[in-house]
Amino acid sequence: MTHASNSALSVQYDLRPAKQVERRMMLDAFQRLAQATFPIRDYRYTGFGSLFFVDFLIFHKMLGINDMLSIEHDPTLELRVKYNSPFRFIEVKIAEATDVIPTLSPDKLHILWLDYDWPVTGAILNDIYLAGSQLSRGSILLITVDVEPPDKESEEPRASKNYFEREAGRYLSLVEIGDYAKSNLNKISKMVIMNALKEGMVARRNLDYYPLFYFDYADGHRMMTLGGVIGSQVEKGKLNSINKEGAEYLRMGINDNPYEIKVPVFTRKERHMLDSAMPCPDGWQPNDFPVPPEYIQAYREIYRFLPSYAELLV
Repeated sequence: MTHASNSALSVQYDLRPAKQVERRMMLDAFQRLAQATFPIRDYRYTGFGSLFFVDFLIFHKMLGINDMLSIEHDPTLELRVKYNSPFRFIEVKIAEATDVIPTLSPDKLHILWLDYDWPVTGAILNDIYLAGSQLSRGSILLITVDVEPPDKESEEPRASKNYFEREAGRYLSLVEIGDYAKSNLNKISKMVIMNALKEGMVARRNLDYYPLFYFDYADGHRMMTLGGVIGSQVEKGKLNSINKEGAEYLRMGINDNPYEIKVPVFTRKERHMLDSAMPCPDGWQPNDFPVPPEYIQAYREIYRFLPSYAELLV
């Protein structure tokens, strides 16, 4: 399998604001699922912990999950990954996700986050197909991919068309060059991901995919995350009962537009002042300095999920 260069060596994963907001929105949603009688504490979390294990820290401390598996595809990082594992109960496997997914127990409930930092590939779609065919009823599947133009040599639509036809041809139904414009690549990526998932689930009677998340964000590269529950009418009923108040980020319709995570840039002093006014009414403006209305709207939606960073001198 061909990967982009290992971003664990170049990206400080615990300091990406939009990614951190995404994680905390997921955390908020999982807490709502727990209130709707999904036994979240008993789920097994499987993800790509890399060197930082950010998701693992949050999901253990805030959800109480203590059954966890981290997959690392780069064998040269094995010692560093194991050294940085924050809890003794985290199992680390040096392997490809393709080899691990078929081993996930059908007797357990799973949260599986296939958190890739490169564009859709045939191997990724195979992982998604396997997850659709393997994950137990009631499990949660999360998928993140890069949705920048996949051909590093060209952003032209023809280059993207050639790439997707090569990597995802069996899951494509687009033929026009114009469909492959840069602004449309998230929709194409979603199409082929969902088609791979549906194909993986085709033989599973009385099960369906019920969406929860469709995020669009950028901490540099533009990324997309899809997520939902693989379940029956029982899980559908529970999802219909969850409290959606204050959860503008939820995307529970299969054709919903993405929720765009926007993190406006404010100083620490400005954030303290803005926080004191949250949640502000429509049209509110601070008295001390002007702020574009769209910045206020974006901040009002994410302030609960945005961590504060400060330098600590030791």
